Amino acid sequence: MSCKEAPRLPLQRPTYGNLITILSIDGGGVRGIIPSVILNFLETQLQKLDGENARLADYFDVISGTSTGGLVTAMLTAPNEENRPLFAAKDITDFYLEHCPMIFPHDSNPFGHAEKVIRALTGPKYDGVYLHQIIQETVGNIRLHETLTNVVIPTFDIKRMQPTIFSSYQLKKNPSLDAMLSDICIGTSAAPTYLPSHTFETEDSDGKLLGEFNLIDGGVAANNPTLVAISEVTQEITGGSIDFFPIKPTEYGRFLVLSLGTGSPKFEEKYDANTTSSWGVFGWLASSGSTPLIDVFTQSSGDMVDYHISTVFQALHSGENYLRVQDDTLNGDLASMDLTTEKNLEDLVDVGEQLLKKPVSKVNLGTGIYEPYRCTTNEEALIRFAKILSKEKNTRELRSPSTNNGPQMPNESISNNGQRKPMLTNAVSYSLPDLQQRQPFGAAFTATSGLPKTFQNLNVSSPAADATVHPSGL
Repeated sequence: MSCKEAPRLPLQRPTYGNLITILSIDGGGVRGIIPSVILNFLETQLQKLDGENARLADYFDVISGTSTGGLVTAMLTAPNEENRPLFAAKDITDFYLEHCPMIFPHDSNPFGHAEKVIRALTGPKYDGVYLHQIIQETVGNIRLHETLTNVVIPTFDIKRMQPTIFSSYQLKKNPSLDAMLSDICIGTSAAPTYLPSHTFETEDSDGKLLGEFNLIDGGVAANNPTLVAISEVTQEITGGSIDFFPIKPTEYGRFLVLSLGTGSPKFEEKYDANTTSSWGVFGWLASSGSTPLIDVFTQSSGDMVDYHISTVFQALHSGENYLRVQDDTLNGDLASMDLTTEKNLEDLVDVGEQLLKKPVSKVNLGTGIYEPYRCTTNEEALIRFAKILSKEKNTRELRSPSTNNGPQMPNESISNNGQRKPMLTNAVSYSLPDLQQRQPFGAAFTATSGLPKTFQNLNVSSPAADATVHPSGL
């Protein structure tokens, strides 16, 4: 995949930092191309700061994805022979362009759509053979515990009729979840009516059965997995994990969350009550060139998550710590989950590129529509996001006893083996704008007064300035 890279330090535990960093990627079939463009831009900015070998897995404590987002998550976090990510972000768009036409083969026959509709009434539209093959070839036998950072991938177990979350954090207490990434990706992508359900078992080293799974698309439970990822981290914190600094569950000022959507057709107003009131099973499963029932539950679950997180972050004065990048103006072919004509795939790349130029938007809590929030574009916000991520990684390396960099700092103790250990105090909740009002990252933080600055006004100094940041940080 790439030439041999210089060794890079893994992301140190949040205990030694100021923030908990989370990346979340929605489900959406071929529309996964849209967040792939955003991820490429963000990783490029990180490479400008920290060198061409920088990868997203080096900066996020958790990467979470559902369905197509789950596949992207695996690609970003699965290790290669040098224990570096199998894929750089720039490779993911090309992966979609190359393989989607075989995963969702497009029939140019004018009666092709009608044939798919009929086939969907008796079985899935696609047999999934190529998808299974390419996923297995891509991530091989790599298991959940081997990922380069923590991952959270929602699925739904149709046999037990409940969500199953494949989470790195859950492995210690539930080893049955240590499945192969290929099985997890196939399971979370098994969208009803589109692809067949997926069943597999996990075993221990002695061949003893640990778990049986019967999975369908994770979008049934959480098409937008951001809240699931936050919940997994919160459980770790409240459970007393030493990986995290002292924090209250509501201290959202310590979370830095990037949530990427795959686009939605809200403005198209595709359906209405007069039309749907007469639908039976056939209508809900095959109308207007799509599957309305699938559209409804994936869109509603994604919006409810964004609605909830936006409300909570804003209510707790930490709204600037949550960045949602989403385009809700898709229409026609662009809104399809499985249309793989060359034109549509190229148009989806263009949607992602244009989304970078659009202003940062937040969901209107009354209408559910995304509205411009500030004059800052998503591109500008992501550039600043990259600077914060780089600074956070550097700060943790300076404080971590495993790296042993720099002199002993205030609020640090020296253990019997000579290693440094932070003496953490009770955390105080500050949002990112609040941090910018205090002394720069290169000095010990002291509270100041004044109104918070907005996200686009963040002025992040160079990573090297972090050498004197207090371990208690915030």
